[in-house]
Amino acid sequence: MPPTHHPTAWDDPATRRAWVKLVTCALLGQILWLAAWLGLLVWYVTMSLTWTLWLFFVPLLYSFYRAFLQPSYISWAFHTRRLLRAYPWQVFEEPENGIGKVPGATAGDVWLSFPNPERLDEKLPMILKVHVRSMWWRRRLGRGYTTEKTRQIREVWFAGDPRFAAVIAAPGPRRFHVVQQRPMNRRGVADPRDASPAALERARCAGVRLPDANSATG
Repeated sequence: MPPTHHPTAWDDPATRRAWVKLVTCALLGQILWLAAWLGLLVWYVTMSLTWTLWLFFVPLLYSFYRAFLQPSYISWAFHTRRLLRAYPWQVFEEPENGIGKVPGATAGDVWLSFPNPERLDEKLPMILKVHVRSMWWRRRLGRGYTTEKTRQIREVWFAGDPRFAAVIAAPGPRRFHVVQQRPMNRRGVADPRDASPAALERARCAGVRLPDANSATG
């Protein structure tokens, strides 16, 4: 069955398999980077030769950084699952994209544009900020579809609401990446953007932080 025929992206078996691979890599990364840091730390403490101390100092710092960062990858994987459980896949052929020149984007930010589900004539750009997780996408977006590399994202799978947040993926699906709409306030609460009550409820089920209904009407 084509992925767009499922009620939600999570109902697609290939999507579930891809997510299991994603979260497994995140959990293994947590174990391995922590083990690498502890091993290097023991080596660093026990070695007495000055040149070996300098040799292992940078790997020690980097492994500590990755071990500290890895829990965010695990959290991100489960955020991905919430979105996949709430929204179906949509497939976009050659979606509009670019570098900079949209509100909220700096000169180096890349973006993809998707239609507002309640106003199909309105396109909403979603910005991919500079991050190691967005690197694969950033190397392909904003450059047309003429090279072998850029043709890898000629078809984009999309599960979400461009007014709030979504998972984008290359066909398969593979290369999951969560994109969030801006502006958000400093607490990470999204702008409701005049969305219908049903759309807001669905976004909340997907893990999007929205203003409390009472405060929004007050």
